[in-house]
Amino acid sequence: MLQIEIEAVWRFRREGSPRSAVVMLGVLNEIRKTGKITSAANDAQLSYRHVWNLIEQWSEFFGTPLVETQRGKGSRLTPFGERLVWAGERMQARLGPQLDNLAQELASEIKPFLEQRPSVIRVHASHGFAVAKLREFLDREPGIGVDLRYVSNQHSLVSLAQGACDLSGLHLPHGALRAQGIKAAREWLDPREDRIINFVTREMGLMVARGNPLHIGSIEDLTAPKVRFVNRDHDSGTRLLFDQLLAAHGIDESRINGAQQIEFTHAAVAAYVASGMADASFGVEAAARHFGLDFIRVLTEDYFFVCKRTFLDTEPMQRVLEIIRSADFRAAVATLPGYVPSDTGAVTGVKAFLEMHAVR
Repeated sequence: MLQIEIEAVWRFRREGSPRSAVVMLGVLNEIRKTGKITSAANDAQLSYRHVWNLIEQWSEFFGTPLVETQRGKGSRLTPFGERLVWAGERMQARLGPQLDNLAQELASEIKPFLEQRPSVIRVHASHGFAVAKLREFLDREPGIGVDLRYVSNQHSLVSLAQGACDLSGLHLPHGALRAQGIKAAREWLDPREDRIINFVTREMGLMVARGNPLHIGSIEDLTAPKVRFVNRDHDSGTRLLFDQLLAAHGIDESRINGAQQIEFTHAAVAAYVASGMADASFGVEAAARHFGLDFIRVLTEDYFFVCKRTFLDTEPMQRVLEIIRSADFRAAVATLPGYVPSDTGAVTGVKAFLEMHAVR
């Protein structure tokens, strides 16, 4: 199946000048991580001399160095270079899922005009590391395509009910807040036609700077005046869960400095904290670990997929079940911090599901 990748390019231009600079943030990021220009050159599949020339060109354009090199000590980014890299990390974390959605829409437009038309599974689910991992596995399967759109928890169930997708994501917290999640999902679940598929569990909590310099240990600590917070967007399931946590703790959102500052993915809020623009956020452990942040666990969520009974027996869906039940997939999920395969691939009806998961 044709795959389309859409990537953002950072092009800097001075007003009134035709000259521009295209900065390869991947090169700078590799230098930041390894301290070696040779490693950055190998990663970009460029010669050392070419990468060094690029660095000098960028430094000349901005009028300030991006990289400092000391004999015997390797290379490191200057504060300006660091700031560019973290801005790029935030951009990629923020726009990545949206660009993936746009690429998928374009692929869907082109697909009818191509001779090869593999079976395509339409998946609507909230953005998450295990869902992305599943897509990696499905992309390697011959004869099957994936139309993955990142949407919120509730919107994915609406999509399934309206026939706009084949698989819908659903995540429910353990503990006292589970009943609220069940109540919201029940409205869109059809006991006669829908089936629930176990997927994974994931840890949710507070992401804070490495070493936790502000000693944040609970939701209540977010109200301290010196703590800067970055929130998720209002349509996300994680934002809904966080709002429910605030209500359960009797905390008014207005008491949290930065609660109105939003980003659109787990990775985006983690990158925001890692770049020093905020002190804390709420999301999955995997995002925190990816950006080198400390993580304070608050609760565990179960992640499920929902599909129609008639779709469950189709050949594409049976292949999906084979993949998520496989040892290779479970092992891949286990490498994601905070994620655990949880009876992955087990299928239940809606009635049994609601009885089993109403209180946990």
